[in-house]
Amino acid sequence: MALSISPVENRRERENGVLVYPVYSRRSGGLSVGINLFPGKKSCNFDCPYCEVFPFTANAVFSCDQMEEDLREVIAGALKQNIPVRDICFSGNGEPTLSPAFPEALKRASRVRAETAPASVLVLITNGTGLLQPHIFSLLQDTAAALNIWLKLDAGTPCWYKKMNRCEIAFEKLIAKIKEFSAVAPVTIQTMLCAIDGESPPDEEAQVWEQLIVELAAGGKLRKVQIYGKARPAPEDPKTSSLPAEYLEERAESLRGKLHCIMRGKLRCNMRGMFAVLQNAPPVEVYL
Repeated sequence: MALSISPVENRRERENGVLVYPVYSRRSGGLSVGINLFPGKKSCNFDCPYCEVFPFTANAVFSCDQMEEDLREVIAGALKQNIPVRDICFSGNGEPTLSPAFPEALKRASRVRAETAPASVLVLITNGTGLLQPHIFSLLQDTAAALNIWLKLDAGTPCWYKKMNRCEIAFEKLIAKIKEFSAVAPVTIQTMLCAIDGESPPDEEAQVWEQLIVELAAGGKLRKVQIYGKARPAPEDPKTSSLPAEYLEERAESLRGKLHCIMRGKLRCNMRGMFAVLQNAPPVEVYL
C-alpha cells in the first residue's frame, strides 16, 4: 500500500474518521504511526490556541479490533516499502487518556509493536491531566518502562498556562501531580513556545518555567526536554504566531546550562570513596 505522510492530508484523514495514520515526525526523525482514539470528534480538556485539531464531527467510532487491524496494515505497508517505523504514537484528535478505550488500545498496540516493528518505540503524547485519575496514574507507572511518555508542559506560571492551554484544571494541582509521577517514572517534557496575540512569553514566565524543569530533573526521572515552535501556520486560528528560531535556541541553551549544573551537583552527592557515578544531564532538543 502507498503511504501518505503529508501533515495536512493526515489531519483531514483523522477528521474523516481514520483510526491509524502514518506521518513524518520531526521529533521522531522518521515515520511515526499515529493512533487516533477520537475519530468522531475532538475530545480534549485543553483548548490550546496553537492546536491544529479544530472542532469537527464525523460518523465514526473507535474500535480496538479495527485499530489493531489498521495498525498491522499500515506497518506492513511501510515495511513493504522499506520505510522504517520509528514509533507508534497515541495522539490523534484529543487527549488519549480521556478515552475509556485507552488501556485496552495501549495493550494491543504494545503487542502489535512487539510482533511487527520491535525496533520502534511506543509513545504517548499527553497533557498530563490523566495523571489526576488514580487508575491512569497506575497504568502509566506500570507501563513506563515500555512506553515513552511525552508530557506537555507549556507554561511555568498560572497566567501563561491560562493563555497557552485554556484549561479549567488548576495549574498548581496539575504540576503537583506531574512532579509526583516524574519521581517514579521516566518522562519527556514537551514545551510549545509561541506568541499569543503577538505577545511572547514574559521574562518571568520563562524563568519560572526553567526553574520548574530544573526541579523535575533534580527530583525525578526526566529523560529529555523537547522545545518546539509553531512550524505550520494555522490560518483558522490567528491567535498564535511563530517566535524567532534564535529565541527557542536561547531558551534551550539557558536550560542546558542549568541542567548540567544540577547533574554536577548529583555527581558530588553520589561519591562513594574514590568512585563516582556520572549522571548525564537530560538532553534539550529544539524543533523548529
